[in-house]
Amino acid sequence: MNNKVYINDIQAFLPNEAVNNKDIEHVLGQVGSRPSRAKNLILRSNKIKLRYYAINPDTGDTTHTNTELTAEAVRKLNSPSFNINTTELLACGTTIADQILPNHALMVHGELGIPSCEVIATSGICLSGTMSLKYGYMSILSGQSSNAIVTGSENASAMMRANKFEAEIETVVDELERQPEIAFEKDFLRWMLSDGAGAALLTSQPNPDSISLEIEWMMQKSYANELEACMYAGCDKQADGSLKGWREYESQEWLAQSIFSVKQDVKQLNENIVEYTVTKPLKELVEQGKVKSDEISHFVPHYSSGYFRDRLYQGMIDAGCDIPQERWFTNLSSKGNTGSASIYIMLEELFHSGDLKVGDTLLCYVPESGRFSTAFMQLKVV
Repeated sequence: MNNKVYINDIQAFLPNEAVNNKDIEHVLGQVGSRPSRAKNLILRSNKIKLRYYAINPDTGDTTHTNTELTAEAVRKLNSPSFNINTTELLACGTTIADQILPNHALMVHGELGIPSCEVIATSGICLSGTMSLKYGYMSILSGQSSNAIVTGSENASAMMRANKFEAEIETVVDELERQPEIAFEKDFLRWMLSDGAGAALLTSQPNPDSISLEIEWMMQKSYANELEACMYAGCDKQADGSLKGWREYESQEWLAQSIFSVKQDVKQLNENIVEYTVTKPLKELVEQGKVKSDEISHFVPHYSSGYFRDRLYQGMIDAGCDIPQERWFTNLSSKGNTGSASIYIMLEELFHSGDLKVGDTLLCYVPESGRFSTAFMQLKVV
């Protein structure tokens, strides 16, 4: 058994050059005969100015797979007392892997070419990255391993490119049902998500000559028992709120209805995201004495859009946890919404910023709208 677990390094990898709002549709491609009518409205709301895509903007070719993005982040890890070839556990989380089988973590292990070790993939959306981190944390805490590499990564652009929707557009035009544009629940996410990967090195001992982040506790909670799915892919939502999976459709319907695209029930998101991922769970943590707002030096929240920032703050106040926004750290506007990688990409920038000092306490928050679940994590700088 180990009493404590430390993050001794955290790294991020963002592919290619940053893409600004003006060029985003050029890189992803235009769906249908005219530019998206929702794009500018969504970009104004989410306040993202720059993001990264694993796409060559000149040729449209893919530059990195999800596996390669993850491996690049892992290779950047650096700690004086650690050699990557002594890795005991590799835990990788992502929303959509490059393939259905084998799992994402095994592909990353193969890409890295490091010696045999325990390997696990965690499934989910934004929480898949914190799930992999928690698995590494628990493995070291229980004495099953003395070190772990944990990751979160996304290659969202592979699902958002225009060519993924061409068959659906043609079907709609042929049937003359509506204008040649994809439904809002699909178009919405094209301007919200981007690519990137993050990796963290966890060990049972802190860095001897530089800062580490001690993991004080982690909490994850699902509210799937109360709410239906809100964000989904490989299926379609039925009138009763149930999901009809891809295996229940004819193969031609996969293309005609872009069944594999990522979709978001925006109305449901707007109504429930704050109450179920912030107020309810955070109130419990405050009442348990785990979170004391006056002791938090940095609040590190992952939120999908700048639209939710003030609503998130109000939800925290309603939970009895008033952390002033001047103590918040986010890089959403400059790094984009990278899903499960976002918490790693934020912590990487903060960890290497020089702004952390021994004794600082970080409270991290990661929501997931897949079927509404949430994670909180408290770290201390040592």
